[in-house]
Amino acid sequence: MSFLNSVLKVFVGDKAKQDVKALSPLVDKIKTFESALEALSHDELRAKTDEFKAKIAESIASINEQITNLTQEAETTEDIDRREDIYQDIDKLKDEAYLITEDVLNAILPEAFAVVKETAKRFVRNTSIMVSANEFDRSLSGEKEYVALEDDKAIWSNSWDAAGKPITWDMIHYDVQLIGGISMHQGKIAEMQTGEGKTLVATLPMYLNALAGKGVHLVTVNDYLAKRDSAWMAPIFQFHGMSVDCIDYHQPNSAARKKAYNSDITYGTNNEFGFDYLRDNMAHSPDDLVQRPHHFAIVDEVDSVLVDDARTPLIISGPIPKGDRHEFTELKPKVDDIVSVQRKYLTGVLAEAKKLIKDGDTQEGGLKLLRVYRGIPKNKALIKFLSEEGVKQLLQKTENFYMQDNNREMPKVDEELYYVIEEKNNQVELTDKGIEYISGKDNPDFFILPEIGIEVAKIEDQNLDVEEEATLKEELFKEFGLKSERIHTLSQLLKAYALFEKDTQYVVMENKVMIVDEQTGRIMDGRRYSDGLHQAIEAKENVKIEDATQTFATVTLQNYFRMYRKLSGMTGTALTEAGEFWEIYKLDVLETPTNRPIARDDKEDLVYKTKREKYNAVIDDVTKLSEAGRPVLIGTTSVEISELLGKMLSIRKLSHNVLNAKQHKREADIVAEAGNAGQITIATNMAGRGTDIKLSDEVKAAGGLAIVGTERHDSRRVDRQLRGRAGRQGDPGSSQFYVSLEDNLMRLFGSERIAKMMDKMGLKEGEVIQHSMISKSIERAQKKVEENQFGVRKRLLEYDDVMNAQREVVYKRRYNALNGERLRVDLANMIFDTTEGISETNKGANDYKNFEFELIRYFSMGSPITEDEFGKLSAQEITSKIYKAAFTHYKDKMTRNADIAFPVIKNVYETQRDKFKRIVVPFTDGVKSLNVVTDLEKAYETQGKQLINDFEKNITLAIIDDAWKTHLRKMDELKQSVQLAVHEQKDPLLIYKFESFELFKAMIDEVNKDVISFLFKGELPQETQNTIQEARQTRKKENLKTQKDEIPNLDERSAQNRAAGNTQQNQEVVETIVRDKPKIGRNDRVTIKHVIKGENKTLKYKQAEPLIAKGEWVLVEE
Repeated sequence: MSFLNSVLKVFVGDKAKQDVKALSPLVDKIKTFESALEALSHDELRAKTDEFKAKIAESIASINEQITNLTQEAETTEDIDRREDIYQDIDKLKDEAYLITEDVLNAILPEAFAVVKETAKRFVRNTSIMVSANEFDRSLSGEKEYVALEDDKAIWSNSWDAAGKPITWDMIHYDVQLIGGISMHQGKIAEMQTGEGKTLVATLPMYLNALAGKGVHLVTVNDYLAKRDSAWMAPIFQFHGMSVDCIDYHQPNSAARKKAYNSDITYGTNNEFGFDYLRDNMAHSPDDLVQRPHHFAIVDEVDSVLVDDARTPLIISGPIPKGDRHEFTELKPKVDDIVSVQRKYLTGVLAEAKKLIKDGDTQEGGLKLLRVYRGIPKNKALIKFLSEEGVKQLLQKTENFYMQDNNREMPKVDEELYYVIEEKNNQVELTDKGIEYISGKDNPDFFILPEIGIEVAKIEDQNLDVEEEATLKEELFKEFGLKSERIHTLSQLLKAYALFEKDTQYVVMENKVMIVDEQTGRIMDGRRYSDGLHQAIEAKENVKIEDATQTFATVTLQNYFRMYRKLSGMTGTALTEAGEFWEIYKLDVLETPTNRPIARDDKEDLVYKTKREKYNAVIDDVTKLSEAGRPVLIGTTSVEISELLGKMLSIRKLSHNVLNAKQHKREADIVAEAGNAGQITIATNMAGRGTDIKLSDEVKAAGGLAIVGTERHDSRRVDRQLRGRAGRQGDPGSSQFYVSLEDNLMRLFGSERIAKMMDKMGLKEGEVIQHSMISKSIERAQKKVEENQFGVRKRLLEYDDVMNAQREVVYKRRYNALNGERLRVDLANMIFDTTEGISETNKGANDYKNFEFELIRYFSMGSPITEDEFGKLSAQEITSKIYKAAFTHYKDKMTRNADIAFPVIKNVYETQRDKFKRIVVPFTDGVKSLNVVTDLEKAYETQGKQLINDFEKNITLAIIDDAWKTHLRKMDELKQSVQLAVHEQKDPLLIYKFESFELFKAMIDEVNKDVISFLFKGELPQETQNTIQEARQTRKKENLKTQKDEIPNLDERSAQNRAAGNTQQNQEVVETIVRDKPKIGRNDRVTIKHVIKGENKTLKYKQAEPLIAKGEWVLVEE
């Protein structure tokens, strides 16, 4: 591939160079303005900002005027169709205003960037800057120490506190930083090396885009960076009258957080931006909303947020009834037992395999070796044996033999195993022997699901009375549900024991299971594995098992950030994921050149046979480097390895620091010491992102920082981040990676050629290979993993897009209801959709009686057409007549309700308005009642119309929220259940899309009917004015939790590979459900029975499947 790239560069040219060349004219223009701005006074420089804002305002003044006029027309017109057209016109005008604003920003870019650079220069060259004080300076002087007032002057200091660290401004933008700033304004990703000042670069596009007054968001990966950067860069913006805030300083839903979002520039963490979006879509009053429309965001460490974290769902959840009930504790001893039994059995099998292979019986020895590999692939003795000459080739040859003909022979390998582990896909499946063992002799049906159809038929054949039959059926369904949950719990426990290792994927701290981020090595606080896996790990580690919760609102980061009109980012490592950024986010990557050439010496990888040799070589190398006076940063991929190396250094009496997930609170102190001469720092990937290790002149003279990588990570980006710690701003340094054939990457994805070549060379223990071919082969293995992970993320995005499309519809309706201005249009559409459904269904069945009944049921009105007209008119004509009659009936009813309520409101207003501001008015539909809160003064001034608007708003919000929560639960269940479709050679994604559409259509239909029914039946109780009382401001506090669900990478990858119908030969999956009847073919004819109506149907099984899946029909044994 690299050869192909080099050939393409000859003919097409280097993209990075072309990108930079295209922006060079703009950089020249900025420099031209720089010299002109130097002549301006401080006040004249500040006046430039108002000049830019005036240009933007002038360019869109006519459009804003049109929007104002149309909004007024929409509020006054009674014609619903006209109102809908007006709102569409307003949306188009807003899009047009955005495009015009972008054109103006592009035109003023060179001068605006020059203003920011000139400001930075003046803060460097002056300890204080005196300007004429304006209102913004005066308000700021009361909050910030770096602004002081003296008569009518404001004095700005060039020293201030940045999140607890005193700083004196000493930075001026380089030319290469101007290139990075331009690319971010254009909605691209600027890839900039470590030490190139990404935080400073961001000030350029942030200032420019903040001029539009729509808000600019700077998104960071953690709250420390958000707080530090907002305080560090704030004076540059504030000097020009721009407000700056950080959302992470303020409580959710607070006035302070709303104020932060209303600032010109807002800093914050990706999680908090996403959670605020979800909270806004659970709000019950427009005053509770904190976010503005999503305008422009710059994402710092964009690869971490939009690639590594992209598929992570942000979830707001609440308690569910009996959420503390589960079987993890009860089933744990069974799983514990089966894991130890298999380990003990296979340890003996491995010893037999070694003996047979040594004696030359490769056939039987190979079979036993493969059995051990499929049962305990991470066993250290097995891994060591596989590194011996010829053993790995024997295993691969045996595996290929048993996998041929679609895994036909594989059951012979697995028949003695209790469960099978697919290590590449990180999946675990119980075998028949395992199910038998775990069920026990006393209860062989412990894990066997009953065949619902057969059991229902048996109950019905008993000719019992209706009540007794219903009780037996209920018990049957309860048993089915209980066993389904039990199988799921067992599956998750088995994963926890067989696939997840303490101090690698997670750590246990303060009696809690905390996930370790595989990309950064940091603890991901508040994040839990999804689908009960986290509870299973809690059971395994004997810590408190948290209660189950119900999802109330959820969004993934990739869909949240795609809502911005313009998105850009910055990072040191985006190039390896450039294809993904473009395909998913339409973000181009621009490789920004470094200010000074990189002087770091990146050496070829050193490859050893075993981990033991590798670690000994690492310690020897580190000892030499440290003695030479160079600081050493040792990069590891897990907590376990960092602690092992720490012990090895202690044995040699070498002083060192260990930075891993367990020591994360000492991060700042350890990083501050990491650049000292001779200092040894062992770190997980924590030291690879956002860590700036500064070196003294003495250290630079000794050769700079030495990076020692103890393993290649799955992702090239993580390795590049670690390398990037050395060689910042032209500093000297070196990087060396140590690899062994026992490393996970090499074991699972490494080329067979490496193993063969090492065997042919007769490489003895302790010897090492170092060659560019080996390094390239390792890189190819990493690319394999990256491509695999991209496929997983892309497929997950397709699942998430289904959910996102539904979320947008529901949240748009909710927003319209909350603000009220477009609610009447939505209600008219609900009435039309309901009338259309009633008309088409009953016209098709030619059922006038049911037609009349449904009109009374939903609209509380008789039919406006006769039975003869019903027979003659088309469904479309009936819909039109019913809609007009229903809408007129609704308007009359709401006017009547307003007339009934107004005398009471008038009395309260005239006699007690000094006591009440907001009042509660009860409404009822005869079954349910709803208390409507309304503003007393507005209700009086509009003669009760405000009360009716609030009634419509309240009922719409209540019904949408309730239906959406139920729908989310159904969607979660659907996503789990469709994965089984792969066993029937079907694509789960297609089934998911079809079924989710049907579920959503049913939910919207139900919401429409429920809202319409309550609105048409809603009445004011015929009581005195005592019914109306003051509305209390306090709303019942809901016990809600925010969390990020972590989807285990390899586990998810496996599910998606299977779901995509991976063309590679996968092993046969052993089902955990034992069949007691022969398998039914898809084209076999079967009889199904309706559970409620008792009606029978005979049809092909593939047609019956979706009906059975819905639970309304069951299979009947013939």
